Amino acid sequence: MGETVIRADQLSRTFQTVRALDRLDLEVPAGIVFGFLGPNGAGKTTAIRLLLGLLEPTAGSATVLGHDVGRDSHRIRERAGALLEHPGLYERLSAEDNLGFYARVWKLGAAACDARIRELLEPLGLWDRRREPVGQWSRGMKQKLAVARALLHRPALLFLDEPTAGLDPVAAAALRDDLGTLVRREGVTVFLTTHNLAEAERLCARVAVIKQGRLLAVGNPDELTARRTARVEVTGRGFTDALLADLGRREEVSRAVLRDGRLTIELTRAGDVAPLVSLIVQAGASVEEVRKDRASLEDVFLTLMEEDR
Repeated sequence: MGETVIRADQLSRTFQTVRALDRLDLEVPAGIVFGFLGPNGAGKTTAIRLLLGLLEPTAGSATVLGHDVGRDSHRIRERAGALLEHPGLYERLSAEDNLGFYARVWKLGAAACDARIRELLEPLGLWDRRREPVGQWSRGMKQKLAVARALLHRPALLFLDEPTAGLDPVAAAALRDDLGTLVRREGVTVFLTTHNLAEAERLCARVAVIKQGRLLAVGNPDELTARRTARVEVTGRGFTDALLADLGRREEVSRAVLRDGRLTIELTRAGDVAPLVSLIVQAGASVEEVRKDRASLEDVFLTLMEEDR
């Protein structure tokens, strides 16, 4: 799998009586977008703060870019970029001046600074508006600038905590597209927390799912969806309760539900659906259309949430 950028070993954090992160074991390889998925309150932000050395673990350990999060956290923050809850922008300053300020923090020379600002703002569609005060911008534009700010010093690793949260669908889609372009060009490893499953499926080469601080699953999206049920939707007429009962007794059927003239069959495994269609026809139903869908990452996520109750 190549170089490991993040390694967590039984990493835990407790706040008084609340276990925010519970014995997390995790490896993140270099050069990918890694999705850290979970509902609100699952421990995603706590994990990022631990990995950046902003919080001390209650138990366990972790290394990031080869540095221990307890002993060498300042080295991690020198080599990583982060966009957390707040964008870290000065709204009275222009986009150019915002990035210029951070360039001085990172001790970039004047010529390198100017070139780097243009290099980041042009792909984001912000270059022509670089001299406008950021306070006049939309939330989506500010979030794009915040991503540029986090990438300014060419980090090896970028932490993004819910980067599209609070954006309208158009702005969120634009940020996702621009983020994908920048990540590929910069060659940076990304640790992305989100509860937007479509976003994760589109961007991430590997994902982990957590709930209440505990790791439930890890793998690439295709691996995770392949383990879960496929769905067959049959449109037609004449579906009876007896037919639903017959389908429910089949080994390959997880459940069969009839709603608004559409029969939805969830399968326990991938396979040929022709025998099920034959059973439906033999029961006297009229079949107009059959559509088979593989499970989505959202299906996997919801199933994991249900199974962990």
